[in-house]
Amino acid sequence: MDISSAGLRVLRQIAESGSFTAAATRLGYTQSAVSRQAASLEQAAGAALFERRTNGVRLTSAGLTLLRHGRTILDAVATAERELAGAAQPTEVVRLGAFLSAGAALLPAALRRLAQTDPQLTVTTREGTTPALTRALRAGSIDLALLTSRPPHRPSDGESPRLRFETVENTELVVAASTTGEFAGRGAVHIDELVDASWIATPSSRSEPLLGVWPGLPGRPRVVHSARDWLTKTQLVAAGLGVTTVPRALAPVLPSGVTLLSVEGAPPETRRVHVARLPGTPSPAVTAVLRALTSS
Repeated sequence: MDISSAGLRVLRQIAESGSFTAAATRLGYTQSAVSRQAASLEQAAGAALFERRTNGVRLTSAGLTLLRHGRTILDAVATAERELAGAAQPTEVVRLGAFLSAGAALLPAALRRLAQTDPQLTVTTREGTTPALTRALRAGSIDLALLTSRPPHRPSDGESPRLRFETVENTELVVAASTTGEFAGRGAVHIDELVDASWIATPSSRSEPLLGVWPGLPGRPRVVHSARDWLTKTQLVAAGLGVTTVPRALAPVLPSGVTLLSVEGAPPETRRVHVARLPGTPSPAVTAVLRALTSS
């Protein structure tokens, strides 16, 4: 089977991106070039590697098999390139993906613990949504992923082999509002009072849900500001320009002028934070990062 490392990189990026178009953008290729590479891979493998769907592309079982071996090959090529360049890694590196709000409170504490217990390790991080990070984990672009799930807390994406999960924490969702706005001096708000509220929300899609509007809010919410960045959203809240939904775990890092409100008249909304990895025995470096993330 004659497959180039460039072809394997395309395979990995398609698996991570979930579409030929997104893979082409991230690799700096044209979509036609990615399509040609995909066709060449399938010809060389003698099997269908990609399942085209209306909402994107996923790997077939044959594609997942090739990806599993391809990750090993690409890691070896990267190591060879570093050694040939005289730049062998001085420390062990663990690549960690995290959902968007994790970097505000959870990650700094965990990485501080790791720096004290395992100073020889280097952790690189990237943020993304739970679906995007799950794809990156399966593609081998990251080693660990901090993900969230909602009840009944079934975080697996349904692919095989099943990912391995460890619980980090459970957190309650609440509404962030201005301390001087219409909900000033209160610790709770009824769901009916939020129907006509001005919301600050993160752009989302069916496949990439993100926080902002209260889940299950009756009617069509009035979104007045759209932002992905948590600092932007909470500063807009502090300025009295709207409300947004946040995990209560963010309380220690919220700016002044923001108060947190429990929501009455609706079922409680909880989210579980997991750290996920591929099956198999983790390396000592990955184990150390897992320990830092799951330590209270």
